[in-house]
Amino acid sequence: MTKLPSIKGQELVAVLRRAGFEVIRVKGSHYFLRHPDGRCTVVPVHRGETIGPGLLSKILRDCEMTKEELFALL
Repeated sequence: MTKLPSIKGQELVAVLRRAGFEVIRVKGSHYFLRHPDGRCTVVPVHRGETIGPGLLSKILRDCEMTKEELFALL
């Protein structure tokens, strides 16, 4: 089992953009992303903070991505 990487919110937004997601709106520090096929998620972008493993796995579930797909896009 592979451990999830330590990643910042802005980096995760960039990875999801490479996967085809688009930022549809920003409310405060939360980026709302949607894929053309209907998948959507919210990524918190807080300066200097990394996204914890629990939240990262929830975002991956929302995006219907595997850890391996995430590693391939990093």
